[in-house]
Amino acid sequence: MTDSPSHTMRPLASGDIGLMRQLLDVFGDAFEDRETYTGAQPRDGYLDALLGGDTFIALAALQGDTVVGGLAAYELKKFERERSEIYIYDLAVAAVHRRLGVATGLINHLKTIAAARGAYVIFVQADHVDPPAIALYTKLGAREDVLHFDIDVA
Repeated sequence: MTDSPSHTMRPLASGDIGLMRQLLDVFGDAFEDRETYTGAQPRDGYLDALLGGDTFIALAALQGDTVVGGLAAYELKKFERERSEIYIYDLAVAAVHRRLGVATGLINHLKTIAAARGAYVIFVQADHVDPPAIALYTKLGAREDVLHFDIDVA
C-alpha cells in the first residue's frame, strides 16, 4: 500500500467486491454516467473472478474505509517480445478529493505494479474536452496525438 497524508492507495483483489462497487459509484459520479457504472453491475462472482485474474488491475484511493478515487487498468501481454503494456481504462477521483494528489498517487502506485509485472509502458487516453486529465497526463508522461476508432462488432 502507498500512503499519503489523508489517503491510502490499495490494489483490489479477489474478495474486495464491496470496495469495487464503491469504485464503480465513484466512476459513475465523476463521469456523470451512473447508468453505465451502476445500472447493471456484474454479479459478485464475475467481479471476484475479474479482481482475482491476472490481466485486470483495480486500485482504490481510500479515506478510512471509503473509496474516494481509483483506477481500472488492463495488462496487455505483447506478442513481439516478452513484455507487456498497461492501459489505464478509467481513472476518477471524487470531486471533494481532487487537487490533493490522489490521481498522481494512483498512477505512481500503478507504476510500481507495472514494473513488477515487466511492463515497459503505461498508456492512457484523454478526451480533448477534459483539460484537467490532459494536464495530469502531460505532467506524468509524453503526449502522443493519435486517432481512436470504435468498430461495431455486429
